[in-house]
Amino acid sequence: RRAPAGGQANLGISPRPRAMLSIAATSLPAFTAPLLPHATRAAAPVMKAEGEIGVTPPLGVWDPLGCLAEPVDYPRRDYRRYVELEIKHGRIAMLATVGVLTTEAGFRWPGYLSKSLDLKFADLPGGCFDSYNAVPALGWLQIVGFVIFLELAYGATDPSKEPGDVGGISWVRYDDPETKK
Repeated sequence: RRAPAGGQANLGISPRPRAMLSIAATSLPAFTAPLLPHATRAAAPVMKAEGEIGVTPPLGVWDPLGCLAEPVDYPRRDYRRYVELEIKHGRIAMLATVGVLTTEAGFRWPGYLSKSLDLKFADLPGGCFDSYNAVPALGWLQIVGFVIFLELAYGATDPSKEPGDVGGISWVRYDDPETKK
């Protein structure tokens, strides 16, 4: 066998894979970390408040941006509001998921979504973004207005109840910790 022009041996590799190997070899430095001086190790995280939700022993509070660097008095007075909002947003997300699944399955309300535009509920496409774009702007204004009404009229939790407990007197509440298990 003769060596190809340029004096390089073929090594039994065709030109196309050889080109790919050379590209891969030249891009390897992109996947290596630059040499940086050793940073001083940060102090171990400190527990902000024992027993508060979000504090995970032995790690403490994970706060990489230092948002909790300023002193905070515990217990926080508005922490309950955060818990209520977390529960409320979770419920909204679950309802939205059920809504997308039911429209994808083909279930539609009977009647018109907009009589002036001659748009029936059956004409709405399934899917999250397609159905969002198909609803007229006035329809979204009505939906947002209704949600604001619900939030102002029924959204606040009674301070004597647990966060997220928005049920009426017909709801069964269990006070015994053993029953809750």
